[in-house]
Amino acid sequence: MNALRQQVRFCRAIDGARIALATLGCGLPLLRAAHWLSHVEFDARSPVWAHWLRELSREHTYVRYDQRGCGLSDRSPPTFSFEAWVSDLEAVVDCLGLKRFGLLGMSQGGAIAIAYAARHPEKVSHLVLFGAYARGVLRRETTPQQRHEAAVLLDLIRIGWGRDNPAFRQVFTTLFIPGGTAEQHKWFNDLERTSASPENAVAIVETLYQLDVTSLAEAVRVPTVVFHARDDARVPFDEGRNIAALIPGARFVPLDSRNHVLLDTEPAWPHFLYELRAFLGSSDPQSPAASRPLKAAGLTPSEHEVLALLARGLDNGAIAAALRKSEKTVRNQVSAIFSKLEVRTRAQAVVRAHEAGFSGRST
Repeated sequence: MNALRQQVRFCRAIDGARIALATLGCGLPLLRAAHWLSHVEFDARSPVWAHWLRELSREHTYVRYDQRGCGLSDRSPPTFSFEAWVSDLEAVVDCLGLKRFGLLGMSQGGAIAIAYAARHPEKVSHLVLFGAYARGVLRRETTPQQRHEAAVLLDLIRIGWGRDNPAFRQVFTTLFIPGGTAEQHKWFNDLERTSASPENAVAIVETLYQLDVTSLAEAVRVPTVVFHARDDARVPFDEGRNIAALIPGARFVPLDSRNHVLLDTEPAWPHFLYELRAFLGSSDPQSPAASRPLKAAGLTPSEHEVLALLARGLDNGAIAAALRKSEKTVRNQVSAIFSKLEVRTRAQAVVRAHEAGFSGRST
């Protein structure tokens, strides 16, 4: 895959660690807090992350950075502590001179984002949490079997992380993207070894097991939305619900998926994008600019939703799943849209949607 056009630079953390960061797109900044298994250069060619990068940079300056010990950041930092991770986020914000921005926390990055938002509410316009957790595995009410499983995963890292044979790393890949293709699984297996050494991976995971930002979550006072896949094999669904209950006023959006990282082929992906853009106030799918040319046609808000997903190439079944409607209802709404727009085919409707400012499907 061709790498997306991004700018990569470096900044220094307070303890001197070098942190690699990448910016992509233009518009209001959306900053992703770091999580492990990242490599800002390698990810830009990814069949797993490319659709995330394209869509999140469509209307924003999307900022990512590699966690210390991972990717292009320093592989031998002074520490892997949680406080250092939060400090690294602060260093990235200062390096870019960001005054106010949307903050995205995925997986372990959710805890980092929660800590930052609690300490710097004046900086964070919107907090988006995806597949996140406030408590590490060993800080939850776990069973002996779950604690044993956590220890076994650490042993798998120690034994097989650096081997040419990906069999050990495949365990983690299956937890992260069980619904992935063979190509996506192979890429994720390679990412694991490329992003971090076995020693760093162990140190990071041991730190993750002990995370607990429960009190910080209760102190967050910024608009927050929490997304979580119902059948996430990596982070339990209840952990997402727990965060949403802890953060005052947070909205919880369940997603029908079993992947920890959403893939662009599943209905949960357009559902997530629609809810995200509505929360961030992006122009897709229903800004005044996008809606104005279609107002004369008399489309209802519900029909606008359907048209936005139709413009992304989704069929009726996928649209129904994304909007939680019956396929019959969507079919009737598509017919009504055709009539109001005075078109006969989906292709003609998509052209009208693009002319009105709706974003099409990434290619």
